[in-house]
Amino acid sequence: MGKQCLKLALGLVGFLGMNAVVRAEVRDEIVLTVPFRFVAGGKNLPPGTYKVSRFSDDKLEGLILSSYENHVGVIVYPTTVSEAAADTPSVSFDRVGEARVLSTIETAHNIYNIRISPVGHDGFPELK
Repeated sequence: MGKQCLKLALGLVGFLGMNAVVRAEVRDEIVLTVPFRFVAGGKNLPPGTYKVSRFSDDKLEGLILSSYENHVGVIVYPTTVSEAAADTPSVSFDRVGEARVLSTIETAHNIYNIRISPVGHDGFPELK
C-alpha cells in the first residue's frame, strides 16, 4: 500500500511539474537586446537587454518589458494579436521624428502590434 501511495504522489508531482512548464511556454517570454534608445509605453528607454513577458493570460491585457541592468520597466498594450507563422522571435521599431518607437513584438507563438506612443518633436514622449 505504501509503494502505491508513493508512486501516485510521484506521478502527481510529475504531472504538476509538466503543467508548470507548459504554462511558462504559453506566457510568450522572450529576451531581447536593443542597442539604441527607444520609446515604448510612453517611456524613453535606454539601450540594454530586456525581458518581455505577458501581463496575464489575456493576450490583449499587455506585455511587460523589463530591464534588470537599467532598472526600468514598462507595460505596453497591443492593438492586435495574431498567431506567429514561424518560431522567429523579433521586434520592430517605427521612426517617429528622431525617435525609434517599439511597434511589433513577435514571440514563438504570437505577433503583438503595439500602440505607438505619442512622441514630441525632440524624440521624447509627450507629457500629458
